[in-house]
Amino acid sequence: MPVAKRGEVWQVDFGLAAKVRPALVLGCDIADEDRVLVAVVYHTRSLRGSRYEVPMKVPGLDEGGFDAQSLYTIPAVKLIRRRAVLNPSQLRLVEEKVRLWLGPA
Repeated sequence: MPVAKRGEVWQVDFGLAAKVRPALVLGCDIADEDRVLVAVVYHTRSLRGSRYEVPMKVPGLDEGGFDAQSLYTIPAVKLIRRRAVLNPSQLRLVEEKVRLWLGPA
């Protein structure tokens, strides 16, 4: 089973309808008693100018960005291969948009 780390971008098989695409790993702390799930936000080449999108150039990915409204929890076995790693400031930008999408605490 692939071992992903927070801030990595992996090629993910989202299934027939959503296709195979890159996604940023946000949650992957899995202990023995936990389900083997990974929280991800997918990368898109079709940005719409939404306030929940993070346009970003990442070496190893096509031009586009991350869409905080596309927050998924997937089985870790759906991870295919690592494509890129975000630096801490890039990761922080995506996390801010996810918090905006989830709403105030």
